[in-house]
Amino acid sequence: MTLQNLFAGGGILAIAMLLVQISPIKLDPWSELGKFFKWLLGCIGRAANSSVLAKLEEVTHAQQEAQKKLETLEARLDKHILTDARRDADKHRMEILQFNNTLLRNRKHTKEEFIEILTNIDEYERYCEKDENYPNNRAVLAIENIREVYKERLKKHDFLEDGRQDDGPEEAPEA
Repeated sequence: MTLQNLFAGGGILAIAMLLVQISPIKLDPWSELGKFFKWLLGCIGRAANSSVLAKLEEVTHAQQEAQKKLETLEARLDKHILTDARRDADKHRMEILQFNNTLLRNRKHTKEEFIEILTNIDEYERYCEKDENYPNNRAVLAIENIREVYKERLKKHDFLEDGRQDDGPEEAPEA
């Protein structure tokens, strides 16, 4: 056996081992070769696209920062909306209490004034239903009184006529 025959025989054995997997040894050269090429292509890809990857990382970071700012702004906006809604409810309650105060002083009102205050009452009560934390018991009796007086005026048809002011019972002129 010559050296040339030995190398030829070893070469054939090596080629046969590449093509045939021997079961107890579990050698799969093709999958290992595939893993190597995948790793090599990944390295080449990262090297070729390093500037794109860096830019992508910058954009991702900027997007995360923008998202944080947006969430902060949203929280602040929600707080302002709540404050504004409560301010409107306070305004409606104040108008309800003032209107009831004029009724308690026997001042007459037009039917349109009653309709306007009943609209305020509706808005006030709608808000109180939506916001469970809003103290809504401050105007309950005033609302009840306004509705009772309105029902009374409807039955008697004795609303103040439009264009005439009535600041309470008229005093008799002094003699």
